[in-house]
Amino acid sequence: MCGIVGLFLKQPKLEPELGAMLSQMLDIMCDRGPDSAGFAVYGAGTPGFVKLTLRGPAGTDFTALGTQLGHPVIARGTHGVLSVPEAEEASVRAALARLAPDVRVVGTGARMELYKEVGLPADVASRFKLETMSGTHAIGHTRMATESAVTTDGAHPFSTGPDQCLVHNGSLSNHAGVRRLLAREGLEVKTENDSEVAAAYLTYRMRGGDTLGEALEHSLGDLDGFYTFVVGTESGFGVLRDPIACKPAVMAETDDYVAFASEYRALAGLPGIETARVFEPEPAKVYFWDRAA
Repeated sequence: MCGIVGLFLKQPKLEPELGAMLSQMLDIMCDRGPDSAGFAVYGAGTPGFVKLTLRGPAGTDFTALGTQLGHPVIARGTHGVLSVPEAEEASVRAALARLAPDVRVVGTGARMELYKEVGLPADVASRFKLETMSGTHAIGHTRMATESAVTTDGAHPFSTGPDQCLVHNGSLSNHAGVRRLLAREGLEVKTENDSEVAAAYLTYRMRGGDTLGEALEHSLGDLDGFYTFVVGTESGFGVLRDPIACKPAVMAETDDYVAFASEYRALAGLPGIETARVFEPEPAKVYFWDRAA
């Protein structure tokens, strides 16, 4: 059992409140996943630059690391965000591997920042100051581990492509076969978690030219098991439940936002919820919103 939350804002007026809204939703889903938590926020970006979200051991001196790399690192606990010109990304990654081999790149993109850790969701959100973050959309996850160890690597979201991330409640039965397919296509799945396989599958489809919506449609035929996915891209937000739809899900839509949660109580505190269109997403139906549309 895990908890999923997500927000896609339609109106800029709410963008400064995105982190505070998601933080409250994540906290309410604590009892569905007390082992670990994480979230991805799509905030402001700089044209021609890419953000690298870094994760290091406790006590990592990100300020000193930024000095060594020649680019400042904004530290948030065990994570830091480094913004570099696109043309310098490869050289910065090489320097990072040489200077700080224990520091990993856990997310990359023009706008996405990704944070996750072991611990109670409220504590994780507070540790990274989620309530202070702004942006256009975000997704979050609270995990109760059932098939793999409780580790930061096993926490959600999973990101396998630029500005792409996925959170998942459920279990895939054919993840081993899909993992082998992805390996042949050059996509490395770094953990034993089946959710990372799902994320990499969507990256594989989008690399081939699919939109997020099209990739989710294809997953209905290629991924077996029971699942609810919430997925983010640079401009998009998607939701999909498997054909059985045994995992709980509820959505709310107003003129200002689209919201997702595993249970309605995580939506109850959102502004305007009393007049929102509240509905249960249908089985095997792709729901997709895109700011670029």
